[in-house]
Amino acid sequence: MILIHTPRLWVGGLTLFPFVFCKYAKPSARLINHERIHLFQQIEMGLLPFYIWYVLEFLVRLVQHRNWYKAYLNISFEREAYRNDQNLKYLKKRTMWEWMKYLRK
Repeated sequence: MILIHTPRLWVGGLTLFPFVFCKYAKPSARLINHERIHLFQQIEMGLLPFYIWYVLEFLVRLVQHRNWYKAYLNISFEREAYRNDQNLKYLKKRTMWEWMKYLRK
């Protein structure tokens, strides 16, 4: 993981393997953990398939929820990351393809 401080970033963090761009000079442990979960997702799925799936699922969720933010929050990758970002030991016990458990509705 290569952490890059990006003060003009529109979100707190953004992961594009192997880089994690952070809006804050000293990101919280929770934010770092959230972005590390995305790194694991990208590694296990492969970079191009991950990004294609992410965009396609976002579009599906946008049609479902008719709200950009709700669509984003309901992407399976984000659901896994938000559900587990407070647990700093999560990645030690996480099994492969864990994000698929969050593919509901």
